[in-house]
Amino acid sequence: MEADGLSAVFAALADPTRRAILDRLAAGEATVTELAEPFAISLPAVSKHLKVLEKAGLIRRGRSAQRRPCRLDVAALQEAADWILRYRRFWTESFERLDEYLRDIQKEGGERGGEGDGQP
Repeated sequence: MEADGLSAVFAALADPTRRAILDRLAAGEATVTELAEPFAISLPAVSKHLKVLEKAGLIRRGRSAQRRPCRLDVAALQEAADWILRYRRFWTESFERLDEYLRDIQKEGGERGGEGDGQP
């Protein structure tokens, strides 16, 4: 995914209404009317949210006779999750190194008989 695509995904996910829409679509496809039910906003407002999600590649809209069902498209979400995972690994490894360093310092302090621990 390009950086711009990733930016679009994170921008789309920044809004709680859009996240709620994605949560609903995780249970299965739904129409705009069905997606609008739990919100105190107009159908055009829900449609605008859907356009943002669609542009980010997070949903797809189909056509079935008179219905235009929306469905979750997990590919863009997976790419964002993979991007986040790289940083999770970085922080996990950093914390593990810090833990090891702190254990070494504690071990050295114990071997010296408390020397340098601020105790008289």
